[in-house]
Amino acid sequence: MTPTTEIIVAGGERHRVQGDAKQIEALIIDAARGSMMEFAWMIDAESGEDLALNPEQIVMIRALAS
Repeated sequence: MTPTTEIIVAGGERHRVQGDAKQIEALIIDAARGSMMEFAWMIDAESGEDLALNPEQIVMIRALAS
């Protein structure tokens, strides 16, 4: 099974994405260090669609049990 991480953004909206928490954290940090308004790109765990989040709006990440 693919590891899943839950991301909570400002305002309380929750997203479940594919990847373990450390991998997702690295994506978010890389995007935050990139150019202005660079998004953190991930794959939605439920739909399989691409998901882009503004790293400045991410409040918390949490590893979910497999």
